[in-house]
Amino acid sequence: MAPRVTFASLSRAQARAGARCGPKNLTLARADACQARGIATSYLRKVGEGERRWEERAQRIQDGEQRHVWDVLDERGYIKDVAGNTDKIKEIMRVKRIGAYVGVDPTADSMHIGHLLPFMPLFWMWFHGYPAVTLLGGATARIGDPTDRLTSREHMSNSDISKNVTKLHFQLSRLWRNVVSLRDKYGYEADWAAKRHLLNNNMWLQGLSVYDFTKRLARHTRIGPMLTRDTVKRKMTEGDGMSLSEFMYPLFQGWDFWHMYNKLGIQMQIGGSDQFGNIVAGIDALKTIRETEEAPYAKMSTEWQHEPMGFTVPLLTDASGVKFGKTAGNAIWLDEFKTSAFELYGYFMRRSDDEVEKLLRLFTFMPMSKIQETMEQHREDPAQRVAQHTLAFEVLSLVHGSQKALQEAQQHKFRFGGELPHIINEPSPDSGIVTPNNAPRSDIQLPRSIMKLSPAKLLFATGLASSSADGQRLVAQQGAYVAGQPGQARGLVPGNLAWTPMKMWFPEETGKFLIDDRILILRKGKHNVRIVELVSDEEWEASGEIYPGQPFTGVVRRMKEQLRKEAAEDGVELSPEQMKRALRAQQTLKVANNPDIELPTKHEVRERARERKDSSRSDRGNR
Repeated sequence: MAPRVTFASLSRAQARAGARCGPKNLTLARADACQARGIATSYLRKVGEGERRWEERAQRIQDGEQRHVWDVLDERGYIKDVAGNTDKIKEIMRVKRIGAYVGVDPTADSMHIGHLLPFMPLFWMWFHGYPAVTLLGGATARIGDPTDRLTSREHMSNSDISKNVTKLHFQLSRLWRNVVSLRDKYGYEADWAAKRHLLNNNMWLQGLSVYDFTKRLARHTRIGPMLTRDTVKRKMTEGDGMSLSEFMYPLFQGWDFWHMYNKLGIQMQIGGSDQFGNIVAGIDALKTIRETEEAPYAKMSTEWQHEPMGFTVPLLTDASGVKFGKTAGNAIWLDEFKTSAFELYGYFMRRSDDEVEKLLRLFTFMPMSKIQETMEQHREDPAQRVAQHTLAFEVLSLVHGSQKALQEAQQHKFRFGGELPHIINEPSPDSGIVTPNNAPRSDIQLPRSIMKLSPAKLLFATGLASSSADGQRLVAQQGAYVAGQPGQARGLVPGNLAWTPMKMWFPEETGKFLIDDRILILRKGKHNVRIVELVSDEEWEASGEIYPGQPFTGVVRRMKEQLRKEAAEDGVELSPEQMKRALRAQQTLKVANNPDIELPTKHEVRERARERKDSSRSDRGNR
C-alpha cells in the first residue's frame, strides 16, 4: 500500500523543494509556481514521506518508545559545552530534521586523530536521520584561525593550499565511504532525507563582496564584545598582536554558518572544545545576517524552532596532556603515508585500561551494550588486551576501511575468537580498481622536463596510465583531468577544487595549469590523484629515481650500462658481440631465479611495437 501523502505535507514539500526558486518561507502559491517550473511529483512525494517518518519518530520519542539522539550523544561523552538552551535544543531536534556541520581548515596536508573526534557526533546524527555537512575551509585557511595561538600562522602559498585542499577533500571522501559501510554494519536504516554533503567554503566566500559583507554583518557587529574574547586578549597582550583578518575570522565562520543555514537548513555547528568562542560568534553572526535582510519576501522566520545552536566535544590530548596538532609535533595523522596503518593500530593498542572504555565510546559506533560486553571480556584476561584490539580495529575500519583493519589485526596476531568482525569486501590491489581505501600515494616528485611531454606521456609518467598508448586512449576518451578551469591562466583558484578534462593539446598547454610554477594536480577516475611537485632535472638525476617512460632508461639500456660499469671495474672493455652474450646470460639467469616470470610471446612483442609506433605517430601529430 502506498504511503498516504496529505495536502498539508505535500504543500510543505512543495515549499521546501521550491527553495531554489525563491526564499524558504514560500507561500503555497509560490510553491505551486515552482512546481510548474519542473519539480517532479515523485520528488514531492518523497519529501512528504520523509516528513511523515519524522513526525512518527518525534511521537515515539515523546512517548518514550525511542531514545533521543541528544541523549545518545551525551551518554557517549560527546557533549562538553553547549551554545544554547539544552532543553530547547532537544525539542527542536525532536520536532525538526535540522542539519549539522563540522568544518576543518586545510592548514596541513592531512587531518589527524584530533580532527576525527568532532566528526563522530556528526556521523551519529546522520545515522539517526539528520542531514550532515563536512566543510573544508578552502577560503578561511588563507586567513588562519587564531584560536589558542599566540603567534600568527605562517602565510601559505597558493600551491600549498591547493595541495592541502586536494588531499583533505579525498580524505574526507574516504571517511564518508567508510561511514556508510559502518552504518550498514551496525544496522542503521538508510534515510533518503538524511542528505550528506562535502563542501568547500571557497564556493561562496570567493564571490562575497566587501559591500555585502559590510552591509549585512560588519556594520551591525560591535568591537567591544569581540575585544573581550580570550583569544583576542591573549594574542594582543602575550602574543605577536592580531591582524585585521584574524580579528574578523569568526565573522567569516559565521558567514559559512549563515550560507548553509540559508541553503541547506543547517542549524547546528559542532567543533572541538577550543572552538566554543567561534561557534558562539557564528551563531550571533547568523542571527545578525538573518535579521538584516531588507527584502520582505526574502525574510526568514525567527521562531524558536529555527534558532541556530552548537556544541563542542572534549579536547583530545596525548599522554602528557598536550593537544594533538601539527604545531605541537604530536599529531597521529590519518594519511597512511604519514602515519602508517600499522602505527595507527599500535597507537590505540598502547592505550591504558583506564582510558580504553572512554575511547570505545568516543571513536566507535559500537552499541553501549556491546562495549560493556567487550570490557567484561577484557577484565577477565587483561593480558589479551581485547578492548584495545577492538578499539584499534574499529578506528582503522573508519579511517582506512575494514580490510586494512583486518590486515593490521592479523599482523598484531590478535585472535578475535569466534567470527571475525564484519568485513566490507573491496577490490584487491591487483584488480586495478582504485577505491578511497587502496588509492596509491598522491603526492610525488618529478623533474621539470616532464612538462615537455605530451598529455598521454605525462599520464604515463605519473602512473595514471600503464603506457603511452593507454594514456592516449585516456585522453581521447576524456577520462583524465587536470586541476584548474579553462580561461584561467593561473590554473587552480587557491582554495578551490575544479577539474578540466585533458585533451590532445600541445605539451606547452599543460604548463598553464601549473600552480606557483611548481605544482601540477592530475586525476583519473574518482580517487586516483597525483599531486606532482616539479624539481630541477639535476636534483632528479641525483636522486637516482626513474619515472615510467623516462627517456634512455629502458630495461636493456640499463642492463648494458650496468654490464659496462662492472666490466670497467675489472679493466675490461666489452665488444658488441660480448655484450649480446652477456645480456642473453643475464636474461637466462633472471628467468632461472624467478620461475614465475613469463617471457613475452611473439604476438605480445608485436603489440608493444605497434603501441610504440602509434604513440610516436600521435606525438608527431601533436607537434
